[in-house]
Amino acid sequence: MKPLGRLRLGVNIDHVATVRNARGGAYPNPIRAAKLAEEAGADGITAHLREDRRHISDADIEGLMANLRLPLNFEMAATAEMQAIALRHRPHAVCIVPEKREERTTEGGLEVAREENRLAHFIAPLREAGCRVSIFIAADRRQIEAAARIGAQVIELHTGAYCDAHAEGHFDARDRELAALRDMAAFAHSLGLEVHAGHGLTYETVAPVAAMPEVMELNIGHFLIGEAIFRGLGPAIGEMRRLMDEARG
Repeated sequence: MKPLGRLRLGVNIDHVATVRNARGGAYPNPIRAAKLAEEAGADGITAHLREDRRHISDADIEGLMANLRLPLNFEMAATAEMQAIALRHRPHAVCIVPEKREERTTEGGLEVAREENRLAHFIAPLREAGCRVSIFIAADRRQIEAAARIGAQVIELHTGAYCDAHAEGHFDARDRELAALRDMAAFAHSLGLEVHAGHGLTYETVAPVAAMPEVMELNIGHFLIGEAIFRGLGPAIGEMRRLMDEARG
């Protein structure tokens, strides 16, 4: 079998900011984490500026744009405030995600099909500003078709249900979720969309997703920041990079 192309790794640094904000002050610094991630083999940095600023702050985005050599993937809700911030900074990529103030983390994919007209108008200025627009969605044909129609260049498939089923030992459900991810990655690719994936991926769950030939990038954060407590950030990222490359084989 012909070897697959190299899979990019985006490292999400949100939860470095979570630890910092638990005590206030400036330590640990997410920008330092981003630089360490680059040294460890990351291809990009992801940061989600939430409306309630629970982890990443406006100052973090300013600092990342000023100091980062890697591309920044700016995760954001589809609000006027976030659009204005993205247009001011013009990051390499913006990823539109659903957001609820009461949720602990992003719980599912964006509902694109029901908001197609609004989202098409929302992302148009971002594309015109030179940002690559990604939509974070479930592995659902209807949502993928809508993402293509509104002019998104990229979709990021939500891998959370697959990872949760694995962690809970529900292996039939895990296999169904994995099959859906595989089928919808191929479908999105057939529509001309670049395919990314992320949410909840670990050392145990990354290989089957990394092996999907249509997937070009994985975005991984919480697990790597947690694993860094035990291994250090560089070795934690290095092991993920190794597993991704091995699966890509």
